[in-house]
Amino acid sequence: MAKIKAKAAQEAFPLDRAFTFVESGPVLLISTRHKGRNNLMTVSCHASLGFEPSIGIALGPWNHSHAALVEGGECVVAVPPANLLEQVVDIGNCSGAAVDKFSVFGLTPLAASAVKAPLVAECLYNLECRVVNRDLSAYHFFVLQGLKAWRHKAPSDPRSFHAVGDGTFVLDGETVDLRHRMTKWQHCI
Repeated sequence: MAKIKAKAAQEAFPLDRAFTFVESGPVLLISTRHKGRNNLMTVSCHASLGFEPSIGIALGPWNHSHAALVEGGECVVAVPPANLLEQVVDIGNCSGAAVDKFSVFGLTPLAASAVKAPLVAECLYNLECRVVNRDLSAYHFFVLQGLKAWRHKAPSDPRSFHAVGDGTFVLDGETVDLRHRMTKWQHCI
């Protein structure tokens, strides 16, 4: 039996900041269309829920996009490239109730095929989604089911970026290919 070591390598960390341990997925833009207007929202609090794909996002009623998701039940989840980092942060600092974010931030809405919300032309990936579950609405949590996926053919910057949760971000870097070791998951290659 292994002996338990002293906690010398560990120190207490504020519980209200512990979300920063796992908030490492790419920052997303959520595109919605509500009452004839397109909108964008920056989201870093999300989770991959399965291979289908299903995605969970946290989005509270204080956000302008909340009503669009509740009433319209659909959106586009877009992964912006690293060279749009400052614009994406600024998108998160203003309300779509007062600002046409596509226009102000120079982004191009493209017609989607399965939802009314637009794709974001400049983004690396776009996933048209339908809201399929709000059972965790007390946590402001939406479960989205992907309907149609898109990939940019020639992105201006192929890297995405990740929020640390304290105003700092990590840019994607080196890619390590270990597909040959994925013996249990060959069907994913």
